[in-house]
This record gives sequence, C-alpha cells and structure tokens, in this order.
Amino acid sequence: MVLEKELKTILGEENLKINHPLKDYTTFKIGGPADYFATPETEEALLQLINYARELDIPFFILGKGSNILISDEGYRGIIINLTEKLNKITVEGEKIYAQSGATLTDISKRALEHSLTGFEFAIGIPGSFGGGIFMNAGAYEGQMSDVVERVWAIRNGEIVVIDKEEMEFGYRKSVFQKYNDIIIRGCIKLKKGDYNQIKGKMDELTEKREGKQPLELPSAGSVFKRPPGNFAGKLIEDSGLRGYRIGGAQVSEKHCGFIVNTGEATAQDVKNLIEHIQRTVKEKFAVELEREVKYL
Repeated sequence: MVLEKELKTILGEENLKINHPLKDYTTFKIGGPADYFATPETEEALLQLINYARELDIPFFILGKGSNILISDEGYRGIIINLTEKLNKITVEGEKIYAQSGATLTDISKRALEHSLTGFEFAIGIPGSFGGGIFMNAGAYEGQMSDVVERVWAIRNGEIVVIDKEEMEFGYRKSVFQKYNDIIIRGCIKLKKGDYNQIKGKMDELTEKREGKQPLELPSAGSVFKRPPGNFAGKLIEDSGLRGYRIGGAQVSEKHCGFIVNTGEATAQDVKNLIEHIQRTVKEKFAVELEREVKYL
C-alpha cells in the first residue's frame, strides 16, 4: 500500500490503475494484467516515476502502441508506463515536427501531410509510437526513422539529456537508445517542403500496398522476424510449407507468412510455441537462423 500511495502522489490518483489487463494495449490483443498501470500526464511526472522505480528497484516497462511486443498470459509484475494516452503532443515549426514519445507515427504522418512536408510518407501505416519507432529505428518501404530524426530528448542516468543525430548510432532495427536503455521523451524530425497532392498520393499508394499485402484484418504484432541477410523471412517461412500453420489460436498468416495472427483466442504461449516451431523448421530446411523482432515481456 505504501508503493501504491507513493505512485498516486507522483502521478495523481486518476493516472494509476491496479491489476490492469494489458491485452487491449497491444496489437496482438494478448496479455495478462499489470500490477500497476501508469499514464503520466507530464514529462516531469514521467522522470519522477522512472527515478522512483529505479531507486527502489521496481521493474517497469515503457509501453507505446504495443505493436512489436508479446505480453505474457500471466501479465507483468511491476509498473507498465503507458505514454500514448497523455504524452502524445505534436507541434510543427517550419520544416520540423516536434512530437512527444506517445504520439503515433501515423498521426505524425498526417500532420506532415497537412503542412505539405515530405519525407515521412513511409511511416503512414506503421502501427507504433514515435518513441518506439526511434528506439528500434522502425522503417518500411525504403524509409526509416534514421532518415529524418534530428534530435531526441531522453532520460539517461536519472536526468533528461539531449541527443543529436550524430550520437544515435542507428542501424537495422538498432539505435544507441537500446545500448543505454534510455527512455525517449520526445524528438524532432526534419522534413522538406513538398507538394500536398504528391505527398498524399504517395501515402495513399503505400496504404494500398500495405492493405493488399498485410493481414490487417486480424490482430498481429507486425513482422515477427528480422530480415535475414540476403533473404526474406516471409519467403523462407512460405517455402518451408508453413503458410496457414496453426498452434492453438496463433496462425502463420495466409496473406503474408512473415506475420503471425491471433485468430481469436490465441494465448501468448500459443504464439511463442509457433515462433519456435517456425525457427526450427526454417533452420532445418534452409540452415537460416530467424531472429525474432517481436519482444517478449
């Protein structure tokens, strides 16, 4: 009860939920309850919460849109900190867009379009948050966050630091923020003035392409595996005869074999078992180790 009282003091009573189910906060629609579910309203409250949790060695996890994650059926013993509900402001200044970590990549894309700014079209359908996108250098259709991110404000070693692009060490699904386990608070992207109709046309084209190739009609976590060098995970899975393969409620998508979908009542264990079966099968047939992109919590 002391912990609960302290957390409510930091966050405000309305911003803390106890034993709160998590499945509606992930794109897989899977996950048990969190001991504590926090929705800080200000960056100051977030900093205070992080420092308090670290000081007392309380486990915590920053949850964005939950698009690249599989949460255990047993839930999470600690504090889930959700940023998308309240730390999601977006502002435009000339050719720069400043956004808090909880803003969605799709909302930032739409704001860029409103101001005829080009360079962020690739992100229109990525179902993630800005902070999560930077953290893992998210990308699609020949664009990635490292192309546009100019500056980031993050919590490192108990204080807010400013990190410029040269220090971000971006790579394929990698960034310096993973190395230091930084908590990204907000960031700035630099775009260019463009033609509204051309930008909209590109976004419409990518949306159509995404809808045509990806199983958006069922819950999933996006691409399950990283792209193996010189190959494609989806093709290897398909060539292994696993299209439509199912364990419990988890299924290799009929539409795109790089995705695992929740057909209705999938458990986290179903998904884990299917991931391991895919990895074993692909290794046996093609001697390729598929590396998971989806994180386990």
